Amino acid sequence: MALTHYPVVNKNGETIASAVTNLDLHDISRVAKTYGVQAFYVVTPLTDQKFLVERIVSHWTRGAGASYNPKRGEALALINIKDTLTDVLDHINSKGKGFPKTVVTCARSINRSIGYATFRKMLASGNPYLLVFGTAWGLSNSYIDEVDFVLEPIEGNSEYNHLAVRSAAAIILDRLMGRER
Repeated sequence: MALTHYPVVNKNGETIASAVTNLDLHDISRVAKTYGVQAFYVVTPLTDQKFLVERIVSHWTRGAGASYNPKRGEALALINIKDTLTDVLDHINSKGKGFPKTVVTCARSINRSIGYATFRKMLASGNPYLLVFGTAWGLSNSYIDEVDFVLEPIEGNSEYNHLAVRSAAAIILDRLMGRER
């Protein structure tokens, strides 16, 4: 899975690079580890943001945090930092299982969306997929137009629809990889 900070849009619809947040790194890596995600990519072209991610991950995997809370380090060790989503796809492809199909999340309905049950079956095939989450106000339309699949949005029971990405990641991974009851 990937947490993308570029290309995303701001509230005015302009394409931007958003800032990395400590909470997203901690919470999403813990969710990813809980549900057996193989790798968690943090995508940002910004040098200062990559440095921040490296510093946080290092603290919990090799620094004082590693001995203080080894479980946190296990989760944060899933993080790989990449400049672009193309770099992520190439990295996954280099692992030898083929070039992954991209599946993006989006808070708005898109005509070509697939449901959770469909994607769950696709994951069971063993073929490689990259699940992409956007930050800020979501992935840019130009990026969404180029991907293989768009996952249907999470819908609550109100008109409000602006979940924190870490909350959306938890809900989506549970729907896709949680135990069926």
